[in-house]
Amino acid sequence: MNFKLRLWRQKDRTSPGSFQEVEAHGISPDMSFLEMLDEVNNDMIRAGSEPVAFESDCREGICGTCSLVVEGLPHGPDKGTTVCQLFMRRFLDGQTISVEPWRAKAFPILKDLVADRAAFDDIIAAGGFISAKTGSAPDANGLPVPKKDADTAMDAAACIGCGACVAACPNASAMLFVAAKVSHLGHLPQGQPERERRVVRMVSKMDEAGFGNCSNRYECEAACPKEISVEHIARMNRDYGVSSLFGSERVRAEGGAG
Repeated sequence: MNFKLRLWRQKDRTSPGSFQEVEAHGISPDMSFLEMLDEVNNDMIRAGSEPVAFESDCREGICGTCSLVVEGLPHGPDKGTTVCQLFMRRFLDGQTISVEPWRAKAFPILKDLVADRAAFDDIIAAGGFISAKTGSAPDANGLPVPKKDADTAMDAAACIGCGACVAACPNASAMLFVAAKVSHLGHLPQGQPERERRVVRMVSKMDEAGFGNCSNRYECEAACPKEISVEHIARMNRDYGVSSLFGSERVRAEGGAG
């Protein structure tokens, strides 16, 4: 298979960028999108050109590092997959394919297809953890958790923090990511002591990073490779409202936001 790629090229975060057309020849339909980019880079290196920078790690759809917008869609046209799980048989032979990085104020482009997603790390550091000492790992049934809560927590924990929700949102909102992290811990007994502080601090850090607000377009859910439900956003909003109204004094007293 042969393709024409429109790759976004940008020297660094301060330089202007533009699309560069690159030919991809002899591509196997069984190659993943990242394997195809590897082949393109090999050809560019042999031709004496600078290869295109992109990120990858696990290549198994579990790390979220391969954050690319393919044909205008975060992670490409397949639902519930990451770019590393997108295979070239999904495209037509001879097709022109546009490839861009995440585009958001809070995700500045470092080079070519690589965006700086450190803002997510800052949000996690603000409250996406528990400090309760639990000792050694307890038995699976040592802490009673209702099945509904356990299932909801597990669904939220599936979030890999890739940022597709931000890239898909017209407002570059990180609400789905933050809501998944808040909901994951908020449904478990270990997450209750810091529940009020967690939601206030993480939402405040999200706003500080420059992410936009949710306008209920549901593009985030559609683009999420783990299909995280927007219902988590509603739950986070409820927790935030309760914490802001009734828990603000405790949050400030314990070193929370504000």
